[in-house]
Amino acid sequence: MRLPDRQSWAVRGPAGLLLAACLGSSVALAAPEPVRPAAPAGPSALEAREIRAQLMPRRYTTLAAEIGAKINRLPVPEGGTFKAGQALVGFDCSLQQAQLNKAKAALGAADKTWSANKRLAELNSVGKVELELSAAEVDKARAEVAANAAVIAKCSASAPFNGRVAEQKVREQQYVQPGQAMLEIIDDSQLELEFIVPSKWLAWVKSGSTFQVRIDETGRSYPAKVQRIGARVDPVSQSVKLNAVIDGRFPELIAGMSGKVVMTPPAVQ
Repeated sequence: MRLPDRQSWAVRGPAGLLLAACLGSSVALAAPEPVRPAAPAGPSALEAREIRAQLMPRRYTTLAAEIGAKINRLPVPEGGTFKAGQALVGFDCSLQQAQLNKAKAALGAADKTWSANKRLAELNSVGKVELELSAAEVDKARAEVAANAAVIAKCSASAPFNGRVAEQKVREQQYVQPGQAMLEIIDDSQLELEFIVPSKWLAWVKSGSTFQVRIDETGRSYPAKVQRIGARVDPVSQSVKLNAVIDGRFPELIAGMSGKVVMTPPAVQ
C-alpha cells in the first residue's frame, strides 16, 4: 500500500531540507551585494557654520574714584564725546583743600624756625642737634604739602584718550568711595573685529588681507582688513583667532554691533 504524501515527505524531509539549505547558501554566495562608493568628505563643522564677529572699540576702560568725595560735576553725558585730557568727573574737595592749606602753613612755620636756628648757629647760640631737628621739621612739612597736593590732583578725573562715555555708573551729588566705578569710556575712533576661522585658512589669510563684513543692525556690508593673527592654533577645534579693523569711518557703526564675516579663498574668487 502507498504511503500518503505527507508521510512520504516526512521520510524524505531531512534530506530535502539539507539540499534546499545548500542551494540557498550557494545562491547567496553567488550574488553578493554591490560595493557602494564612499561618500565624499564634507566640510568641517567650523567651515560649515556661519562665521560671526562683533564690533569692539579700539580701547576701553572704567574710570574709578581715587578718593572718597562727593561728585560735583559730570560734564559729559552718557553717549557724549570727549577729548584726551578733558575733565569727566569733578569732586567737591573743600576738605582736602583745607588740609592742603594747613600743611602749607605748617611748612612756612617750620621754614622760619629753621632759618632762625641757622642764623643762631652762626653765632654759636644754638646746638647742632636743635638745628638738625628744625631742618627735619621742614622736610616733614614739605612732605605733608606734597601729599595733600597729590590728593587735590585727584579731585578731577580726566580722559586718558579721545572717545565717548559708554555708561554712567554714578550721578552728581553722589558720594563715592575710593575704587568705586564711575564711568565706562571707549575709544571708537577705529572699530575692531574678533572672530575664529579654521586654521587651514592660514595658507591664504595674512595680516593685511581684506574682506567684507555684513552688519545685522544696518543690513549693509563694510570693508575690513586683518590686523593681527592669533599667536597659537587650538589643536582640538583646529581654529585660530583673527583680529581685524573696519577699513574706513562709518558714523552709523557703533561698538556692540555684530554681523557675518565674508571671506573667500583666492582660489575660488
